[in-house]
Amino acid sequence: MCLCALLWVAGLVGGASAAPEVARSFQDQRTPAPGKPLAIGDYSAGCVQGARPLPLSGQGYFVMHPSRLRYFGHPMLVDFLQTLGRAVKTRHLGVLLIGDMSQPRGGRAPGGHASHQTGLDVDVWYWQPKLGSAGTLSAGDRESLKARSVLDTKTEAMQAALATRVEHLLQLTASDPHVERVFVHPFIKRELCAKQSSDHAWLGKLRPWYGHDDHFHVRLACPADSPQCTPQAPVPAGDGCGAELDFWFSPAAQKDREQGQKDYESKVTHARAMPEACLQLLQ
Repeated sequence: MCLCALLWVAGLVGGASAAPEVARSFQDQRTPAPGKPLAIGDYSAGCVQGARPLPLSGQGYFVMHPSRLRYFGHPMLVDFLQTLGRAVKTRHLGVLLIGDMSQPRGGRAPGGHASHQTGLDVDVWYWQPKLGSAGTLSAGDRESLKARSVLDTKTEAMQAALATRVEHLLQLTASDPHVERVFVHPFIKRELCAKQSSDHAWLGKLRPWYGHDDHFHVRLACPADSPQCTPQAPVPAGDGCGAELDFWFSPAAQKDREQGQKDYESKVTHARAMPEACLQLLQ
């Protein structure tokens, strides 16, 4: 796959620059914008009106690093996470640790994310620590703990003790009809493809991308009632276990992969122009 197509599929193609003061203004918002819930713009240059906070604790999940104030999302995302948490608990898969969602009004946030702007993205950790006797995490642990990689660097595969749980979590997540993409490390996708399960359709939503060895990034499709939400190109048909995946391991594609990494890192440090409707949420 050529680099331009790869970036488009991932939804990480850059655009015009936005004024730094606009980005800071979204970071400064402490409450959601009032009004009907709307995802506006695209995932890497957008905002959200009428966002809801995900309660910091719920059935089958805990929100991590709540002081960052990135536990807001379109109500569809909040409902999705609460449903997923209940399903994880019912299936005895431990608990979900929820990383970054969106800021109260979406927009660009500091610290490594180019997306998460429309209230439709969330990072979910693979690893989970031992819980206290009451099955909870202390406030201090929630702020200090960090996600950990599930990959064994020697074997380039998932750690054996975690592999089954990771597979079940990803299948459960990707099977939800609201989920459009789930970004995972290429090694994780390769390992799941190699298992050749009889139910392979859900693997098509798993999109290999740089990083993502300590968390998976879930992206929901644009809500039907958000006409200003910019959708991505549809995920290609099939399970994505053929040529798409081969790109990530082909020596001939090494330069393309390196350029893709540089382009993404550049995009993380340069904001894009925001839709006018998003700028109105700051007034």
